[in-house]
Amino acid sequence: MNKKRIVNNIFFMLVLIANIGCDQISKTIVRQEVGTYETISLIKNHFTLTKVENTGAFLSIGSALPDLLKFFLLSIVPLLALSYGIVYLVTRRNLTKMSALALSFAIGGGIGNIYDRIIHGSVTDFLHIDLGFIQTGIFNMADVSIVVGLILFFVQSYLRKVSPNAQHKIF
Repeated sequence: MNKKRIVNNIFFMLVLIANIGCDQISKTIVRQEVGTYETISLIKNHFTLTKVENTGAFLSIGSALPDLLKFFLLSIVPLLALSYGIVYLVTRRNLTKMSALALSFAIGGGIGNIYDRIIHGSVTDFLHIDLGFIQTGIFNMADVSIVVGLILFFVQSYLRKVSPNAQHKIF
């Protein structure tokens, strides 16, 4: 492996770790400082903190499954997929930098939420946006990381479609 590739891998692993770190630090603060279902208004009622423990996946999907099946589907399967994602990230030679960055965000977010499921038995969600015409469910920083990763993939896909022969560099 050449030096440039090693430096790139270190950079993308640091991005991945930073995403996990931001997620886990924010969840630790919320767990210690905010009561369950307590709502704290940050920007009027448009941006609030409301601590909930989600035993399912996105929007509590799967929370009613039997414990063993839930653990397998919401922890083991995603953990295997994310492990493969890390191997793919560091070994794939023709991966664009934007794709690698997108994967770093998405994998970091996924690991943050799986860590919670395995260690705490649920995922701590606490952020809520209500702009009137648009409203989110309650989410966390890991979810933000996953969405940022998806947006980066979509941007890259759009840029490739608009000008397929151009080199779209973000670095």
